[in-house]
Amino acid sequence: MNKIAVYSGSFDPVTNGHMDIITRASQMYDELIVAILINKSKKSLFTIEDRVELLKESTKHLHNVKVDNFSGLLVDYCKANKIYTVVRGLRMLSDFETELQMANMNYFLSQDKVDTVFLATLPKYSYISSSTVKEIATFGGSVKDLVPKVVEDALYDKLRNNNL
Repeated sequence: MNKIAVYSGSFDPVTNGHMDIITRASQMYDELIVAILINKSKKSLFTIEDRVELLKESTKHLHNVKVDNFSGLLVDYCKANKIYTVVRGLRMLSDFETELQMANMNYFLSQDKVDTVFLATLPKYSYISSSTVKEIATFGGSVKDLVPKVVEDALYDKLRNNNL
């Protein structure tokens, strides 16, 4: 039986915290799909095409990781792709309440077919978030140890080209 899981998020941009979860989950499953949520109501710094490319480049060393994107409900994406496991990362205890509620809702909406596995982010990444990374970069701070190198370069290029 081929074990497939999905790890979803906006990944705007992908951080080393995300990469920690992706790397560890890729060791647990035969195939890990990193699915980027297209949220039209959310203003993203990077386009969906940029985020797909940044994630592909950041995960190219992980041969069982595929990058995809979707809009709508995660359970619908799971159903369409015959995926029954969702991976979620937990940075802080405060994440657990929100993530547990989402896991239970996904289980309900999938008619008890989609389960969620939680991975605790390593402590050295627990303070990293995409929004914080963008804020640091916007004010000229270094994000060198917070994101993959390809993302660091793209982030500074994007900010410089958009005069942010």
